Amino acid sequence: MKNICMPSTGKHHRMLLIAPLLFLITGIVLFPQRTCAQGNSFRGDTLKRLSLEELLNVEVTSVSKRPEKLKGVASAIQVITQEDIRQSGATSVPEALRLAPNLQVAQVNSSQWAISARGFSNVLANKLLVLIDGRVVYTPMYAGVFWDVQNLVLEDVDRIEVISGPGGTLWGANAVNGVINIITKKAKDTQGLFAEAAVGTKLRGLGSLRYGGKLAKNLSYRVYGTAFKRGSTIFHPDSVETKDDWTIAQGGLRLDWEATENDAVSFQANLYDDRPNPDGNNPIVARGSNAVARWTHTTSDKSNFQLQAYVDHTWRDFRNGFTEKINTYDVEGQHRFRLGQRQEVIYGLGFRYMDHDVHNLELFAFEPARKSLYLFNVFVQDEIALVEEKLRLTLGIKIEHNSYTDFQYQPNVRLNWTPTPTQTVWAAVSRAVRNPVRIDREFFLYAVPQVPVIAGSNFQSEEVLAYELGWRIQPQESLSVSLATFYNVYDNLRSFEPGPPPLGIPFTFGNGVKGDTYGAELSATYQLNGWWRLRGGYTYLEKNLKVKGNSEDVNQGSAESNDPSHQVLIQSMMKLPGRMELGTVVRYVGALPKPKVSEYVGLDIRLGWKLDKRIELNLVGQNLVKSSHTEFIPSSGVAKDIQRSVYAKVVCRF
Repeated sequence: MKNICMPSTGKHHRMLLIAPLLFLITGIVLFPQRTCAQGNSFRGDTLKRLSLEELLNVEVTSVSKRPEKLKGVASAIQVITQEDIRQSGATSVPEALRLAPNLQVAQVNSSQWAISARGFSNVLANKLLVLIDGRVVYTPMYAGVFWDVQNLVLEDVDRIEVISGPGGTLWGANAVNGVINIITKKAKDTQGLFAEAAVGTKLRGLGSLRYGGKLAKNLSYRVYGTAFKRGSTIFHPDSVETKDDWTIAQGGLRLDWEATENDAVSFQANLYDDRPNPDGNNPIVARGSNAVARWTHTTSDKSNFQLQAYVDHTWRDFRNGFTEKINTYDVEGQHRFRLGQRQEVIYGLGFRYMDHDVHNLELFAFEPARKSLYLFNVFVQDEIALVEEKLRLTLGIKIEHNSYTDFQYQPNVRLNWTPTPTQTVWAAVSRAVRNPVRIDREFFLYAVPQVPVIAGSNFQSEEVLAYELGWRIQPQESLSVSLATFYNVYDNLRSFEPGPPPLGIPFTFGNGVKGDTYGAELSATYQLNGWWRLRGGYTYLEKNLKVKGNSEDVNQGSAESNDPSHQVLIQSMMKLPGRMELGTVVRYVGALPKPKVSEYVGLDIRLGWKLDKRIELNLVGQNLVKSSHTEFIPSSGVAKDIQRSVYAKVVCRF
């Protein structure tokens, strides 16, 4: 059969990358005067949405658990705005995450993704903490995320905050290499009717319907339903359909009540029915529901109290006899207040209970089949103004107690220097851990009954000590630049240890790998004029892992990740005459070493046309450079190619 994904030469790919860069640079050089002349034709709300000053003044909450302006944050944080998502043509949460320059996002098949920050990318990546409106989307089976059930109406996403680097002091275990915090709009900001429908070559169908209204003066609500079906990928290199189609349907509601001037209550609930089919045999059945309630009492802009509780039920039938059921109950509270004239303190505590229950196979089992897992935590963080408006020192620590390794501590020290209103220099030293999960300690694979090939072990927490240095500057009104560098030292990383001779079985998971990573993350946003904005970044990563002296890791430290050393992202958003919009996303991803995947360039283009304030038409092409390409190969899987695709979408807002 025709091989449509032959590895291309580096020169070819560099040319593919250079071409759009030249296009953009040419535009920057040639168009400013002309665009200024045309600027009066595009006044209105669209110009306001593209204001760079507004983007830099976006308040983020993921770094300190309090609102702070993006331009002054002492962390490697990227913000994906609603406008970025809409202009990109993304149709799922993972596709939207591709817009973060500090993330590695690779599609494995129709429904599975490998997503990480600062390395350790894997389908089962376990060093990245992901939250949706304060709810941790995490499975205690392998400490990662089932991306196939993380679905949202993307129109309702307010922003996505992506931190690369440890976040354990405030967010706890598993925030080893980063935190993704997806924040949806309040109900009062989604009033009226929204509907969208799309169809295409791979996006076989997508439909969403949402309505928002008011139950009382200060009580807003929205209800929604959404569903999509995605076509399959193809095998590499023979281009045969893999039949790994993916279908999901989801619905839910949100209530926001401003009970008093100082008190706000919100409630959200979602339920879904998912049919991913990663093996192309028999679709997995995944169902779930969740609910989050939050009360915030604010006494001033420097003091508030927040109490949050959520429940999350998931059930997954792998259709081979193995099923998994998880019930999670989580409650946490936090209090922020000002201490004297120079200190701002935040502290809190939390408790999580997870009931994990599986139906085992004869030769594939978690033992015991049912396990209750507990997590207690307490944290405190003090932000001290050493020099008013110039120099801030932040000290914090979180102490956790979990069911496997008892107490863990995750401290953090940050220094934030603001020499001028347009510059921020920051440095941080942090310790974070990834706690053991069931697959580390209680997974058994048998050759025949009672003869294990893989057996449970006394796996301990993985650890990282991270050193970071960053600089954020706005050299001119239309340009912002951010540079973050890091050096991470890891210990007790997961290894795969052979058993005693002569057979060397059972294998067990150990902590026999250590090493370090270092790199840099450069990002920038450039507002060329009122109708054209560019954003993007470059990421460099170097990783050195080795087996510890007391380990016999059979993978020689290579099983936990497969990362590119170089990544480039450029997103262009243009408002054209006649209510037209042109969005372009160019991605370059370097080669993956093992399993080997060639470097590639991805190109997505969206052409939008606003007929009026209510109706919007979209034509989107995704992965346009080649007919197909491979992005990631699981260590135990086969290569599947992501094909070029096109879809059309109509959006109605009333």
